[in-house]
Amino acid sequence: MTPLPKIMLAPNGARLTKADHPALPMTPAEILETTQACQTLGVDGLHLHLRDAEGKHLLDAGAYADALDLFRADMPDFPVQITTEAVGVYDPTHQRHVALNSGADMVSASVRELCRDDHDVTRAFYNDCHQRGIAVQHILYDVADADLLTHVLDETLLTAPELQLIFVLGRYAVGQKSNPKELDPFLEWLKETGLSPDWAVCAFGPGETPALLRAVQAGGKCRVGFENSRQHADGSVATDNAARVAELVKACTELA
Repeated sequence: MTPLPKIMLAPNGARLTKADHPALPMTPAEILETTQACQTLGVDGLHLHLRDAEGKHLLDAGAYADALDLFRADMPDFPVQITTEAVGVYDPTHQRHVALNSGADMVSASVRELCRDDHDVTRAFYNDCHQRGIAVQHILYDVADADLLTHVLDETLLTAPELQLIFVLGRYAVGQKSNPKELDPFLEWLKETGLSPDWAVCAFGPGETPALLRAVQAGGKCRVGFENSRQHADGSVATDNAARVAELVKACTELA
């Protein structure tokens, strides 16, 4: 399995457009250019969201395959993770199909969303991904999601060191704000379960940098970019994704 990058770029997400920020990349070519700029600053992986012709969230195996070909040609060996996020549009059957048929070797998936189907179906999907060498990063919005994952994932996958998790701090629904303290329940859950996964954090709003630093201090990794925050820690608006990466890298360097 491809391990999680230390700093994964999430440059656009599923909902935002250039009306939210003119430097938000939306086409595969724009995402590629943004990723290349951020790689020079220390980013070592991409969390990929695609859009349709109208700029709306798109989960399509063929479109993903084309985008992955673009990245493999221009950025060979650079890890690219596709999203399976539903955004209220796609059902679990479609999400599973895209994950298994896009040619991606890294996908992110919400256990909460997938478990809208029978748990046995979700468990079989996770096993299928494992057998195909597809690394699934499980999106956990709260400890209830974490507990759900322990009931759905086979024990061998749950306890494997290559288990990949991402803890989401903050929400769109609460003004796109987060607090580093929101990581504490997840860390307590890890302690209680005795699990030692490959984990990362994403965080909304101006709290993104402080929250990601908290993750690094606790042994985790980072997902940074306009998907979750267009603001620096002081509340000012970043000029582009590279500026957000630069602030994080500088803060991590000072932390070390």
